[in-house]
Amino acid sequence: MKILVTPTSLGADSTLEAMRVLRNFADELVFNPYGRPLTSEELIPLLQDCDGYLAGLDQVTAEALQRAERLKVVSRYGVGYDRVDLDAARRCGIVVTNTPGANSRAVAELAFGLILALARKIPSLNEETQKGAWLRSTGCELYGKTLGIVGLGAVGRLTAEFGRGFGMRVMAYDPYVDLSYCEAHNIRAGSFDELIQSSDVISLHIPRTPETYHIINQDSLRKMKMGAILVNTARGGLIDEAAAVDALDEGRLSGIGMDAFEEEPPVNSPLFRHPNVVMTPHTGAHTKEAVEKMAMLSVENLIKVLRGESCKYMV
Repeated sequence: MKILVTPTSLGADSTLEAMRVLRNFADELVFNPYGRPLTSEELIPLLQDCDGYLAGLDQVTAEALQRAERLKVVSRYGVGYDRVDLDAARRCGIVVTNTPGANSRAVAELAFGLILALARKIPSLNEETQKGAWLRSTGCELYGKTLGIVGLGAVGRLTAEFGRGFGMRVMAYDPYVDLSYCEAHNIRAGSFDELIQSSDVISLHIPRTPETYHIINQDSLRKMKMGAILVNTARGGLIDEAAAVDALDEGRLSGIGMDAFEEEPPVNSPLFRHPNVVMTPHTGAHTKEAVEKMAMLSVENLIKVLRGESCKYMV
């Protein structure tokens, strides 16, 4: 068996137990030579003669799948699969799997870390203090504020839990909302417009689809409460970044926390120029614990499919 491994956390020198399991299973492993997510053009030659593919955040297009004649499985290292052409995979008879829940706590903790950083202006105050300044900057408390969760999946639910721990009221929008869960956990369900109009803090936890692309745009930003905080630890493209910077300039938003960008890595983003933006390099899932869980589950999924066994995490 020949396996391509592209997640940047799973290089040839990885000592994770999951990689030991994979080495024992495979005859040959091929690793990502670029140290970043691959384009379709870069992926095509690496997939040649591969039976399995443990995939990072690469662009897995129809052309790449069609030209991988031996490929039987794309095992996503992570929960998202918006960069994989699922229709093309089905046409080619290629199974796609993912690792739901493995990184949920890691992403939710980063989301709430960004919320705290913005509410108390921690990054900018740290920078100014190290320069010798002694500023009296006024932040805001989270207690009693409304936390709006857009997307009440595993990450959204944990973020809501953290918010309740800080004494926040929690509201959620999800087109497939579980009302019984909301009732049991004191979460008010509402429409997207109701949420953005009512929330002091908005945290995005939805996939990028044609319907959610730029869900945060000029129109939705105008409906938000003055001084709201906006956080995206989900997928790039959910926020119209130019419109969001305008909202910062107008005071409509008091801060933006970004772990996912429309262009990754971002180049000359309008977000760079604003002091009330906290940015991280799509690192929400990168904790020691999450990496270990995602690695093992993605390897287990890949091996089960290649052995013809049942796999519960098929997309």
